[in-house]
Amino acid sequence: MLKSSGMNEFTADVCVVGGGPAGRALALALVREGCEVVLLEQHGPGRRAFRGESMAPDAVRLLDRLGVLEPLRDEALKVERLTVADGGRTVLRVDFSTFDYPYRYPLEIPQPVLLAALARATEAHGGCTVLERSSATELLRDGRRVAGVRAATPDGPAEVRAPLTVGADGRFSRIRTLSGLAFTQTPLERDVVWLKLPFPDAGDWDRLAYQVRIRGDRHGLFLPSADGLLRVGLNIPKGGFKELRARGVHALHKRLDELAPELADSARRALTGWYDTALLDIFSVEVPRWHLPGLVLIGDAAHTLSPVLGQGVNHALGDAAALAPIAAGALRPDQVPGASRALALERAMARFQRGREGDVKRSRGLQLRQERVFTFASPVAVALRRGVYRAVDTVPALRRRLMEPVYFPGQRRGASPEPAAPHSPADPGGTTEGRRAA
Repeated sequence: MLKSSGMNEFTADVCVVGGGPAGRALALALVREGCEVVLLEQHGPGRRAFRGESMAPDAVRLLDRLGVLEPLRDEALKVERLTVADGGRTVLRVDFSTFDYPYRYPLEIPQPVLLAALARATEAHGGCTVLERSSATELLRDGRRVAGVRAATPDGPAEVRAPLTVGADGRFSRIRTLSGLAFTQTPLERDVVWLKLPFPDAGDWDRLAYQVRIRGDRHGLFLPSADGLLRVGLNIPKGGFKELRARGVHALHKRLDELAPELADSARRALTGWYDTALLDIFSVEVPRWHLPGLVLIGDAAHTLSPVLGQGVNHALGDAAALAPIAAGALRPDQVPGASRALALERAMARFQRGREGDVKRSRGLQLRQERVFTFASPVAVALRRGVYRAVDTVPALRRRLMEPVYFPGQRRGASPEPAAPHSPADPGGTTEGRRAA
């Protein structure tokens, strides 16, 4: 059982550092497995603007397994299509309805909404103590093993002791740094300026589609949001934000005009200053070994990905779902004698990494290939890019080979009928199509 042996001393089966999707999902999965958890959350809920909202179909499946999908349905938006336009012409159109999986549609869920649902479910279950606005400052050691963390909390210093500590603290992970685990951080060629805009007043803009717009070596991501706005990610050269900002907000208007002229009027009305934007520094982090005795990294702390195809949150949830039963099995005293528990945990963490790193590697490889393709500028390279997208568009087998490992890695084709899905905010009456499965 969880015990407090003093005002600022805690013991638990697992100490989870980080209250984002990876940490919150893991805490819920662990308490459902019968583990006692202490969760350290550094930031409040208001600090998550422009964080990942896109749940791939397999992430939707994991949310259902955690028991939080139903409460989220009324606040989620089902996405039905993915389109790529190059030079003003559509070269690829993917309808998610054509994939024969029980969970086939992505959902857009604002991250604060997702985290609140995970927190409510965890609190209702019991077994998790949350230390809010708290951050790990030091790893506690017992010989070569990590034995927990020392933390700064609003109530002063605290110690959390646990057989397993999990670093779920994101792309700038403090736990990763404190652990001494080797990692490689690679800056990619572009950064992303994020903003939100109203949908265009007129025209036939598809409000239920992910859209990629490319022109030469410039591209943008246009993603519908559950709040009724359009989330826009404009790629700029690495380190180019200062120069772009010096040219004034009209430079962003011009970039939008090039990629999505339908948004020109709404952009000029809604985008009036740089405070309406957020810059995401794009880099990739690879950690060859995710674990030490008594410690493991998950989510962005273990494998930071780019925003292409929105895979960060999906892999965070995948890590949490995979780790919880493996860790719980190694921690159960009725199955693992105390003297062997440390070794059982080490083997369990190695098994966890082996089970997850293949999916992460595939996503990373596809993302890096897409990033390179987006930078093509010469006429020959642009023609090649368009030809590849058109081939994927016209050959179903090629489309499945490209899309299925990214969007459906944990599902079996044709496994079961789909459950009901949330209706779209644009369809408040909940039409039959709006109630179709996620």
